[in-house]
Order: sequence, then structure tokens, then C-alpha cells
Amino acid sequence: MDTNEIRKKFLEFQVKNGHKVIQPAPLVLEGDPTTLFTGSGMQPLLPYLLGKDHPDGTRLCDSQPSMRMQDIEDVGDPRHTTVFEMLGNWSLGDYFKEEQIRNFFKFLTEIVGLDPEKIYVTCFIGNEKYGIPKDEEAAEIWKKVFKEAGIEAKVAEIGTAAEGDKRGIKPGERIFFYGDHENWWSRGGGCESTPIGDPCGPDSEVFYDFGEDKQDVKKYGKSHPASDGARFMEIGNSVFMQYRRLEDGSFEPLEKKNVDFGGGLERIAAASIGSFDVFKISLMKPIIDHLEEISGKSYDNNTDEMRVIADHIRGAYLLAAQGLAPSNKAQGYAMRRLLRRAILRALDLGISSNFLAEIVPIVADNYKDLPDSILTHREDALDVMLREESAFRKTLNRGLKELRKMAFSSHSAPRRSRPSPRGERANSRAAALRNAPSRDENAILSGHDLFKLQDTYGFPMELSVEECYRQGIELSKDYVKEFEAALKEQRERSQTASKGMFKGGLEDHGEQTVKYHTSCHLLLAALQKIVDPGTCQKGSNITSERVRFDFNCDHKLTDEEKAAVEKQVNEWIEADLPVVFDEYDKEYARDTLKAHGEFWDKYPEVLKVYTIGDFDNPVSREVCGGPHVEHTGVLGKFKIKKEESSSAGVRRIKAILE
Repeated sequence: MDTNEIRKKFLEFQVKNGHKVIQPAPLVLEGDPTTLFTGSGMQPLLPYLLGKDHPDGTRLCDSQPSMRMQDIEDVGDPRHTTVFEMLGNWSLGDYFKEEQIRNFFKFLTEIVGLDPEKIYVTCFIGNEKYGIPKDEEAAEIWKKVFKEAGIEAKVAEIGTAAEGDKRGIKPGERIFFYGDHENWWSRGGGCESTPIGDPCGPDSEVFYDFGEDKQDVKKYGKSHPASDGARFMEIGNSVFMQYRRLEDGSFEPLEKKNVDFGGGLERIAAASIGSFDVFKISLMKPIIDHLEEISGKSYDNNTDEMRVIADHIRGAYLLAAQGLAPSNKAQGYAMRRLLRRAILRALDLGISSNFLAEIVPIVADNYKDLPDSILTHREDALDVMLREESAFRKTLNRGLKELRKMAFSSHSAPRRSRPSPRGERANSRAAALRNAPSRDENAILSGHDLFKLQDTYGFPMELSVEECYRQGIELSKDYVKEFEAALKEQRERSQTASKGMFKGGLEDHGEQTVKYHTSCHLLLAALQKIVDPGTCQKGSNITSERVRFDFNCDHKLTDEEKAAVEKQVNEWIEADLPVVFDEYDKEYARDTLKAHGEFWDKYPEVLKVYTIGDFDNPVSREVCGGPHVEHTGVLGKFKIKKEESSSAGVRRIKAILE
């Protein structure tokens, strides 16, 4: 069954059972500083599970896009993704275990069409210390449900996953009891760590069996539902909130019991096609197919790279379609990291030119059924991603070139003799390294080298580390400490230098004032382009209501010049150009980057440079302490209100943003 169809059928099924479909929350939750992204289907509903009345009643359902960046390093195996979708239904003091278990089993077997023989379940074994009994109730319901499907389901008491690895499964066993590490839900984890006052309770997980031959016994032990092996994959979990933890650490039954169900859409879709590989479902396979087409390489021989690309572009699209832009902060940085990792893996496939324009429309089409209430910027998503791809390509080319120089100089590191965890691969970067001259066997790349790559060339440390590991380049034992020491030293220099030096005439750092500050850079660039290449800033005063900008000029601007300057600034605003910064050595900023600055003899040895537009052919590049907007499209319309004399040889422009 198509993945979008499963989502649709689930919601229709729940509506027939009296549930109200609620709108999913955005991936970035406003007013929640505790988390980068919505990480589960129940997260937005937590206040209602804690007792608050929901305006849509006691039976709710949705399909919630979620993201967990903590899984990013695991992407590449058949089932881990950073972005996923949770099918959810909730009972807030309404039905409980019997109806929940029966309905989910019915959905899986009658609606999705899964074979009941391949379904296995787990229940909570209880906790004697806290007087919480074994969840016999859930187990007995499962027995009846399986029997009605023609299956005699035996029960097994496993306890822990480690015990299951040794014991395995015995004939006929289908219902398994585990401890609180596997089958207890609270916001703190197990019984011991359940927060005081919180609702909590046992859960019952449902697994799909892909066959005993999928289990790597030597690596994971004998197969059982909680094993890390490939035989079983969890596809849904019903949490039965029936207890509350008291001040003395004990637990009491809740008067109002809740059900919180979450089912992985991608995993249910994988089960429906009988594949343990979630990247073969309809949300992923079209991306993989196109990657094969444009790279000329097969998925079977390049699974890691194609899985990472498919997952990361999918996640970045959902963020862009919700209005997020790549940046160096929080969620924006996570989005930037997804895109950059995807571009790096594309390079491994030999895709050395921009390719997002071919992939993103496929992703967008896959998610056309998601509501506009969360994908509020669908039309802008591609442009946002293309700008980041173009900017990073330049950073990537510069950074990789310099990294190779460092790695293959006489003072660089030898390649590792052992292969990477996922084996040797032939790719464009590895080929360049293999063809390089021999190196000093006694040298290591240091944290100071990595800092230089980031500081001077804009190549982030984590990408350098990934690249070194993937290409077999040794890093010094203390490279992290060395990097942090170099970063700390630079920050101290910058803080000293910034005292009183880079205020830029700003009245405050409010949103509108920051916009006017960025418009100053565009105004200077326009004056240099249209009036005189030698135009320099002679002073400025910026408030939240206007900008006052002084510049050298020996004549009053003509109406034609003012109109042309205004038109040029607005064209750059409409182009929605990226605004980025980095800190550079003064000599490099002045002589190599050709940054505009007025006081080179007074500047510190390390300074901040802002670039607007294409990095190699920028609209503006100035020494400046910031702050600025992240892209020019947010500025509004630039309008010159007045042009007058300020002093001999200095003119003054007053302008506003509408």
C-alpha cells in the first residue's frame, strides 16, 4: 500500500471510530525552548495527557511529522531516519486497553493487509519494588485478539533485552513480557526515573516479523522482539497511562486513564511491502530511483550514501516548507547540517554539480497530502534550499581543496590502515586522496588545522572531521581540545576588539534596526556601483524607523542617480540574497577576500566579515560587527527620502524600509 494511502486510511479508520482529526504541530514548536524539533506525535498533546481538557473532545487522531537529530549518525542503516511521521490516536479518559488493542490490530490486518502471523507484541512485566503488577490485562486481550485471528498465542516472560538475546523465542510464543526499560512510559524513562506528579504507565508494543533469516545471531544474539537485530521491527506502541507518581516515590492509580498511541508511518509502510528497508517505501524510493539515474550508480552498491541523501533532503524540505531557513543557530543550523551532509554524500556518488533542483520536487510531491497548516511555505522551499546548495558548493570546494593541501603536505597525516566502519568506497574525494603523493608517516591533522579550515575557509569542523575519517586521514589525539582552545583564543580577541569599535551607529539590536543595518551595506554597494567605485562610508545613524548614511561625494546626487541607487537596492532585496558572516585573519580579509573596510590599521588581527550574495562574486563584502538579517528578502521596500550635504565633500542619505 502507498504510504500516503496508509496515512489517509488510518485517519479515516479513526474517524469511523469516533475520533476527531486534529491538525499536526509544526516541526519547530513556538515557545518551547526545551527541544529543537517536535520529536514525537504525543509531544504537542502533552498538556492534555497531563489533565487539560482538549477543545476537540476525548477521542483524537492525527499524523505528526517529527524529527530527531540525535539519530543523524545512524542514518545509513535500513531503518533509522532523522525525519519520520507518527500516526497517532488518543483517548483522554474515554476508552482504554480493550478498544485500543483491538482497533490497532484491525487496522494493521484488515486495512493495511498485514499477515497476522507476522505480528508479535510485548507487555509490561511489572515492578515488585513499586507494587506495580504485571500487565496481565493487556496480555489477555492480545490472546483473545490473536485467537480470533486463528492464532494460539503463547506468552513468554523475558525481562530484559539482554536476557532475550540469550533465550530467544520458543515455538508458539507471540506475547512477550519485558521490564520497564522496554515497556514502561514516563517522561523520565523507567519507573525509577518517573518524575513526581507525572502520569505514567505500561505500554504494549507491536512488532512485524521479517523472518528468522534476517537475524545476525553472531552480532545480536538470538532473535526476539526487543533485539537490535533485523528480524523484528517495531511498528506501533500503545501507552496506557494509568498511574501517577507521588511525592514519596510510590505510584497510585489514576481516576482518569488515557491512551497514547503512536505508529511509525514509514515502518508500517515498510511492513506492508515486506521490506525491512524503509528506504524502499513510496516516500523514499522515487528519490533513490532518481539518484541512481543522475549518478549512474546502483542503490545496492551505494546504500549508505543514497539513504543519507534521501533522508536529509526530505527533512530539510519539511523545515523549509514550514518557513525555516539555514543559519548558524539552533534549528537553522540543524537544517544547514542536513543539507550539507546530503551534498557531501552526493559528491561521493560523483554528483559534483548542483542537484537539489531535481530531487526537491520529488520530495514535495511525496508530501502534497500534508496540510497547508504546517507547510505554509511550500512555494519558497526549493529556492531556500537552492541558495544554500549554491553557497555550500563554494565553501565545499574551497574547504576540500585546503584540507587536501594540509593532508598531503609533508607535515600532514598518513591515511588509516584500517577501513571505515562501512567499508572502502571509490568516490571522487577518495580517488583524489589515493592519487596524492606519499606523506610523512610521523605527522597528525591538528585541532588548529581544523580551526583554520573553519575560520579562514568557512569549512565547519564537523565536516572536516567526517571528511578525515571517511578519507582515512589521522587526527591528533587532542584535536577537540586544540580546536576549542583556538576558538576560545579567537573569541577573546574578537571580544576585545569589538568593545566600542563595531557598533555601526545602531540605536539598538531590535528586528527593524537590524534590517536597516543590512540595508546600509546594500546602499553603500549601490553607491559604489552607480555613483563612484571609491565611495566610502563616513558615518551612519540607524534606528528602528530609518537609516541615516553619510558618504564621500563631491556633488549632489542627480534625481537619476538617486532613482538608480534606490532601484538597485530593491533589486538586491527582491533577489533574496543570503547574508553570511565569518571571522578571518585581517590580512586574508583585506588582500584575498577584498572586504571593504575603512580602518585597516586600527582593526584587530581577527575580524568579522559580512558577505551578501554569491560568495565568489558578492554584492557586498564588508568588515562589520553585525548584527544582520540572514537573507535580504525580509527587508521590505527601500526608499530614499532625502539626500543632502553633511559637510564638505560628504553627502547624507536618509532612507526608510516600507
